[in-house]
Amino acid sequence: MSKISKDALNAINKKTGKHISENSVKKLAGSVKPSTLQSEAELRKLIKQVSAMAKVPVTESTISEIIGAVKKSGMNPNNMEALMKLMLKK
Repeated sequence: MSKISKDALNAINKKTGKHISENSVKKLAGSVKPSTLQSEAELRKLIKQVSAMAKVPVTESTISEIIGAVKKSGMNPNNMEALMKLMLKK
C-alpha cells in the first residue's frame, strides 16, 4: 500500500483527538476489499475496527447512518480517501 497522505492522517488524528499511527491505518486499509463496502456485515465490522483503533465509541445508530451514507453515495469501493472523508464528517 502506498503512503497515506499527511493531510488524511492529520485529519484522522485531529478528529479523534488521539494519535493513530500510519502503520495502523495502513494495516486496516489493507484489509479492506471492494466487496467490504458492498456487504453491510463487512462494513459494520470495518466501522467497529476503526472505532476500536481510534478508541472512540460509535453507537449503533451512528453505524447505521454511516452504512446508509456509504450505500447512498454510490462511491467507488476502491476509493478509500472518499470513505475516510465521509467518515470524518460524522
